[in-house]
Amino acid sequence: MINLVIMAKCLKPICTEHHVVKNNFLHGIIAMPARRALAREKIDSLGKLSDYSENELMKFHGFGKNTMLKLKNYMKENNFSLKS
Repeated sequence: MINLVIMAKCLKPICTEHHVVKNNFLHGIIAMPARRALAREKIDSLGKLSDYSENELMKFHGFGKNTMLKLKNYMKENNFSLKS
């Protein structure tokens, strides 16, 4: 039994070994589905993000009230805002 515990601690999940994060934009701020939606639109900076309105972003997959609240707070902290 002890050998199984030791062996389990030594094993790594396969997905973490082969998973490469290409873009860390907004990592830890908003969830992955919303970040993927931004990546599909080639939005990779707060400057590019500020060219969009809240209504435009809400149409993207993964964007809801919670994501928008987090995003607006983060942008405000960094002296950016969404298009009116």
